[in-house]
Amino acid sequence: MRLTFLGTGAVDAVPLRGCDCRACANARAFPQHCRAPASARLDLPDRSLMIDAGRGDFGPLIDANPIDALLLTHFHVDHVQGLFPFRWGLAPQLTVYAPDDPAGCADLLRHTGCLEFATLDAFKPIALGRLTVTPVPLHHSRPTLGYVFDDGQTRLAYLTDTAALPEDTRAFLIQHAPETMVLDCTHPPGAGCGNHNTPDEVCAEHRAIQPRRTLMTHVSHSLDAWLMANPAACLPGMAIASDGQVIEPAI
Repeated sequence: MRLTFLGTGAVDAVPLRGCDCRACANARAFPQHCRAPASARLDLPDRSLMIDAGRGDFGPLIDANPIDALLLTHFHVDHVQGLFPFRWGLAPQLTVYAPDDPAGCADLLRHTGCLEFATLDAFKPIALGRLTVTPVPLHHSRPTLGYVFDDGQTRLAYLTDTAALPEDTRAFLIQHAPETMVLDCTHPPGAGCGNHNTPDEVCAEHRAIQPRRTLMTHVSHSLDAWLMANPAACLPGMAIASDGQVIEPAI
């Protein structure tokens, strides 16, 4: 099981247009520090999946490396905007697994084109080949799911967007012990908004769940700038993910 971070940025991305903070200036000077909208790709020997479709080049990404299905965490535009042009293509139908949110995003659920939406229920696993995918509820401003992947050897949890974790989700993760946890961390300490985590909240979840490693995603430019000034803020076993990073959870 291999996870590739296609994007690790919050809705405002990095660099933020018009901003000259330390993080945005660094990203302009060194493009490897830019952050696209949070999304990822999961590859196994028998299939490939993507998580969220917020990148504007979603279609070309699929054309270059086909996938078997897409998992949406929720219907905010920075997680689905790549589907708007993609749906009108003549490519084969793509199954999109998503939380139950009848409002969707704009007309995406009314005019689906080549997309076939399938609603998922929290804690009801589905089998995709050898992979078991368990949706878990998250704290956000609209229905949002995280995903726990189990290929029979290792487990990986992908959890964005959320402010802390619901108690039943935390209990599930403690019980099922993912080796790797990918968790929302958007704002610097003291700047939480009720929809996303700060490093303090991520540290608390890391201590409670005790994965071998926690990687933080959905990172804003303000958090990047704060971390540049506070490089020792993370606990051992914790790190900020970066665009293009590839991880393979170890047994």
